[in-house]
Amino acid sequence: MLFFAVSVSAQKITTADLQVTGLTCSMCSNATQKSLQTLDFISSIKPDLNKNVFILTFKQDKDINLDLVRKKVQDAGFSVGGLTANFNFDQVKVDDKGQAVVDGTVYRFVNAKNKTLNGTVKASVVDKDFISGSSFKKQSASIKSDAYANGTGVVNGKKTRIYHLVIS
Repeated sequence: MLFFAVSVSAQKITTADLQVTGLTCSMCSNATQKSLQTLDFISSIKPDLNKNVFILTFKQDKDINLDLVRKKVQDAGFSVGGLTANFNFDQVKVDDKGQAVVDGTVYRFVNAKNKTLNGTVKASVVDKDFISGSSFKKQSASIKSDAYANGTGVVNGKKTRIYHLVIS
């Protein structure tokens, strides 16, 4: 029996570029950074105020929860406009539907099917609240899946969080 969790193994994601929308000043950026700093799996945060991007580096010995990253941005009063991460895969098999299970986390790759992923792969999360509303609507038209609409699906008989990714 497989156990599914919302956490992503720390060894699987090393860094992420987090685009935040709605930032209008350095105080907004500071509020977002302070909110993100409360997450124990983030080792460093480097803001780029010109691009409204935060470069996140994750601790190797902690589980990473991408939904908590999104929640912390929203708690600070802003929205995630995009999240692109460097995933380290070790011979991860993606099935004919684009799905792979890594340490209990389910990924559906929009643009990769029937392949084996190995090494560092740069991918963007394209789920609701990780991209703009218009981008989500556009993606929804091409991704015919209930799991994409609500972020969850039934995998091995259990309701499970499914992250939808596009490989860069």
